[in-house]
Amino acid sequence: MNDLYVADARELLSATGLLRRTIRRGMRQVTQTEPLQPTQAELLRLAESKPGITVMAAAQEMRLAPNTVSTLVRALTEADLLSRSRGTTDGRTALLSITERARKRLAERRDLRAELVARALGRLTDADRQALLGAVPVLLRLAEEVEANDRAA
Repeated sequence: MNDLYVADARELLSATGLLRRTIRRGMRQVTQTEPLQPTQAELLRLAESKPGITVMAAAQEMRLAPNTVSTLVRALTEADLLSRSRGTTDGRTALLSITERARKRLAERRDLRAELVARALGRLTDADRQALLGAVPVLLRLAEEVEANDRAA
């Protein structure tokens, strides 16, 4: 591995981490709801995109132990954000779906995040905005490469 790439990776991770933390802080200032843990939010987004996903499948996709996902499911179910139903072929299998409350919360947070970032983008120069938008496809390819490397490991 090239040391130049390690330095680049550190710089990229530092910048994206700062951006995520800054957005999270900005969200806390404009929303009244208690923020979810990152893994809870990830599980809700997963159940939203794949209604009826099983705990085992969610654990595999999230790269977490099944008992960790079960703990997340319990907490989100108690908060009325996730619902469990029994599988038709195997009654022991829990099928996960988000509740209407979670659907509204996810949509509200997506909208608020987009508005927060849109305001900041509006204060950048056209050149900076174009540079950021031009980097999106590369960031998506980078995510695919990291994912592929993770699967191969």
